Amino acid sequence: MHAHVLYELGCATFLTAPATTIEHLQRAMSMPGLDRATRVDAVWRLSQALLHNNQLEEAVRMVEAEAARHEPGPIRLRLQAVQYMWESLHAGEPISANRSERLAELAAGCAGRDNSERALLILRGFDVMTRGESAEEVVELCDRALVNGRLAPGLGWTDTEWGIELLLMLAAAYAYTDRLDRAEALCTEAVRAYETAGWSGGHLALAHAYVGLAHRRRGRLREAEEALRESLRLAERVGRGLPMYWTVSCNLVDTLLARGHVAEAWEAAERCGFAPPYPSTIIIPDPRSVRGRLLLALGRTKEGIGELETAEKAAAVRGHHNPVTVPWAADLARALATEDPERAARLAAEVRRRAERFGTDTAIGEALRCAAALETGQRKVRLLAQAVTYLEASPCQYEHAAARVEYGIAIHSAAELERGLALARSCGADGLVTRARDALNAEHGLPQSAY
Repeated sequence: MHAHVLYELGCATFLTAPATTIEHLQRAMSMPGLDRATRVDAVWRLSQALLHNNQLEEAVRMVEAEAARHEPGPIRLRLQAVQYMWESLHAGEPISANRSERLAELAAGCAGRDNSERALLILRGFDVMTRGESAEEVVELCDRALVNGRLAPGLGWTDTEWGIELLLMLAAAYAYTDRLDRAEALCTEAVRAYETAGWSGGHLALAHAYVGLAHRRRGRLREAEEALRESLRLAERVGRGLPMYWTVSCNLVDTLLARGHVAEAWEAAERCGFAPPYPSTIIIPDPRSVRGRLLLALGRTKEGIGELETAEKAAAVRGHHNPVTVPWAADLARALATEDPERAARLAAEVRRRAERFGTDTAIGEALRCAAALETGQRKVRLLAQAVTYLEASPCQYEHAAARVEYGIAIHSAAELERGLALARSCGADGLVTRARDALNAEHGLPQSAY
């Protein structure tokens, strides 16, 4: 009975105290008394708690050892899926060799017949997305993991068999493949489910964070900031420095930068400890890229370039080449445009190649904006015109607004600038509003404050 009591204690503290949960569950598993099903569930919960406590490698090794104890079948498949899930979130060198290839092979035989198969389809979709492969394949894999467009029974937000991480990976995969309708629906459903169930810990904090991410991607920057500040308030209760806290702070800094609130972004970064060393789990978007962008915005160019070059190395280690989730290259190209134009041009060309491989309107449009930043004259105009076309078809309206304003400036068009200004205002992109307004005043020969 002692082992069962410790297991129940671990379940009771799971939402609010990862370190306490780890202690209870490790003690429960060290003694006899847990039946097979309960032990597997204890392993699953313990691995989650280790992840939340920034002990990801330990979680992977424990699940791998437990999977080896079981014969091929549903239990072993579930544990293998959990192992791949945690490995997918590891920020350093791959824990095991050829993980993506083995995951692809395992997922290839999955038709979504049960939740283990659905989990593997989601994991494969997330892996394809982070590696910057085909966005079309990502969506196809994720859609196969749903049942009539909805989460399968047993895979809901408050179901404990698989947990929140898998569903957040699904939401992220949709968010970064321009399927923001589905991503937003999933995240809004998560908040509603947790509030209804009375869950006010880390799960609700992450749900609000991903609602903020969906708003940020769509270009609703005011709403994104509001959701992320609520997420930060909840995350503070669970503990600073944990992966969850990093997710919230990274997305908040990214959103404030998009709004043009650079001083507020720096204040948030300082208050949240958004600086190296980084956590052992991957954060989306990439925190090194976001911090590099922040330093560039502050005029600390040398430090910003150094941070972006660190992001380049970290992405190469993991094979993460999605130019939208790990956007270091575009910012680095712009930063090097004057100092090292040849390298900047190579980076911009690589961004475009990777964007076309991924294939979303957002990725290609942003790559064209990056290329245009390095050009002048008609070449710049043509690239910006193409960027506007792609981003107008994208659901990411902040990026569309930025391209529209840049195009209006390039061709000295008041009409294009007015369209860009209207878009920027609707997004809550105050810095972009100021830029567009100043350009319009210049076109009309008015003082900066007039328009």
